[in-house]
Amino acid sequence: MLKKINIHFPSQLLCLALIFTLGMTDYSHARKGGGLSILRDAEIERIIRHMSEPIFKAADLDNESVHTYLINDNTLNAFVAGGQNIFLHSGLLLSANDANQVIGVIAHETGHITGGHLSRFSDGIQSATVMTLIGAILGAAAIAAGSGDAGMALILGGQQVGTRTFLKYSRTQESAADQAGLTFLEKSGQSGEGLIEFLEFLGDQELMSERYRDPYASTHPVGSLRISKLRERVESSPYYKVETPKAIAHEFKRLQAKLYGYLKPEYATLNKYPVSDQSLYARYARAFAYHKKHKVAEALAELDQLLAQNPRDPFFWETKGQILFENGRIEESITPYRNAVKYLPDEPLIRVSLAQSLIATENNQYLEEALTHLEYALSRDAHNSFAWHQASVAYHRAENEAMTYYATAERFLLVGNLRGAMINAKHAVDQLPKNSPQWMRAQDILVITESNMSDKERKKQEQRDEKNHIKAAYKKTG
Repeated sequence: MLKKINIHFPSQLLCLALIFTLGMTDYSHARKGGGLSILRDAEIERIIRHMSEPIFKAADLDNESVHTYLINDNTLNAFVAGGQNIFLHSGLLLSANDANQVIGVIAHETGHITGGHLSRFSDGIQSATVMTLIGAILGAAAIAAGSGDAGMALILGGQQVGTRTFLKYSRTQESAADQAGLTFLEKSGQSGEGLIEFLEFLGDQELMSERYRDPYASTHPVGSLRISKLRERVESSPYYKVETPKAIAHEFKRLQAKLYGYLKPEYATLNKYPVSDQSLYARYARAFAYHKKHKVAEALAELDQLLAQNPRDPFFWETKGQILFENGRIEESITPYRNAVKYLPDEPLIRVSLAQSLIATENNQYLEEALTHLEYALSRDAHNSFAWHQASVAYHRAENEAMTYYATAERFLLVGNLRGAMINAKHAVDQLPKNSPQWMRAQDILVITESNMSDKERKKQEQRDEKNHIKAAYKKTG
């Protein structure tokens, strides 16, 4: 769902709520002078995966183990952190001339992963934000998966490292990543020309002052010798002039149009995609631009034209549902979301959006359908804190107290509220059927939260528990 949420990072446990998805969502780390955020969108993530998976396969990496994240930042940057995690800036995607350039960058960053390159660090405010964000994402994910100690180490490490560090690679590492990236491109039958074009642009960036230079040019040093070595190999490759598959090229243009309409001011979008341009990409961009300015009729008119030509496109239906929902037309949003699920039933994030609309009607006849979609989504994306929140609301309205406590415990764990997670997990353990999957998971949450509480917090909680027991005993005796 297109919305912006500012995330203020506290000194305690940070949250995986940063990265749940409903439509296109911006999870911002608000700070003086700017912000850093993770953007997530079902369509964009699928397109990035389509571009990335041939590279990961060529690198002998498990597709399910490599994660890509999109950072909402205008600068031209990409980096690897926390193991097999690739971070791409939106500025990189919007500035690329074509999909092959982005594929080249992904291949290069994959080279850093397979090379096991350790990071060197330099000072910088943005670097602090990036590393704190990474610590939050990876640490909360580890905790939610049951690796409490490892998760806390990642989170605290991210906060500590974040005060002084940023990824920076040596020229030797860069050269090794280049060669590995080209190997992956060749093994997947793709051209390395896009990588050269990108690096040539970075070479020009190095001539600029540090203040105006894109971060990638600083963290990934570029030299003429490096480019000449690459060019020699790329031009001798049998895949040098191989074009990007038309399906990927088309998807990438959609990605750019969607991002542009969402991130840029309306006037900029209309300048790049004028009303005279009746292409799919232009209409898609304008729909988002109009929606941001609350021009509902204009946004829906663009989408209706797109749907008339592409009636089975799930993402056009999703966008229509989103626009209707965010403008208070809750009941009307249900049919478009249902159509989106119909045409893309395996996408959990769209199901969460449909469930949200169903719940927001406050009509209990929709609760069973909403819970069906939420349970499907959470079985495939258990780290979606917003989905757990919606589930807790639906279970509460359905008067299922045990599952309400359980869903709330999962949500609090993901957003870093250890005490809230522990309390709700205790109630869930008391009320859920013994040895059921949810009962066992609630016990896991208890162990995770208790083991990660400080001695001081644990003592306070024991005192609270004792007081509650005394109150309960007093009530029983009248």
